[in-house]
Amino acid sequence: MTAPEYKQLNAYARIDGAMLSVLMIAGFVCNVVGLTLPLYAYLSFLTLIVMPFFVGLRLKRFRDDGLEGSISFLRGWFYVSKMFLYGGLIFALAVYAYMAYLDRGYLVMAIGKVLSAPERIETLKQMGWTDQINESLHQLQTIRPIDVALNSLAMVMMSGFVLGLPIAAIMQRTRPIS
Repeated sequence: MTAPEYKQLNAYARIDGAMLSVLMIAGFVCNVVGLTLPLYAYLSFLTLIVMPFFVGLRLKRFRDDGLEGSISFLRGWFYVSKMFLYGGLIFALAVYAYMAYLDRGYLVMAIGKVLSAPERIETLKQMGWTDQINESLHQLQTIRPIDVALNSLAMVMMSGFVLGLPIAAIMQRTRPIS
């Protein structure tokens, strides 16, 4: 890959990564709100399902518009990985901002409320998990926002690395469209 090709790949990946981060942030917001309103939990799950298809469409656009219809597997995989890297950086920044300035313990409180429902308490007692759940909730209260953001970034980057394999394999094309 030449320097101009790398610059082109980076430019497309930055733009597509920013759009991917919007999808990830929407999923995160739906997940947080979904702890109290179940409809939003389904929307959060829907964003997870849509994400690989969105990435595949953006890779197809890069292949067809930027590379004149031809892309190798490795370049496609690199593109998807860069796209998740750039999207993950923006997403991690948004998660940090939420956890540091907006959350104020809401997330842990909502999880505690979900787990303290009478039917769940009985199930947890029968399984012998009461102590583990209480300890986990206590640990959640002590996690710093930067730790949550860095963990989110690592998860997004690993997801992009793994999801990039099948997406790049499906979208590769060695000869341009006639």
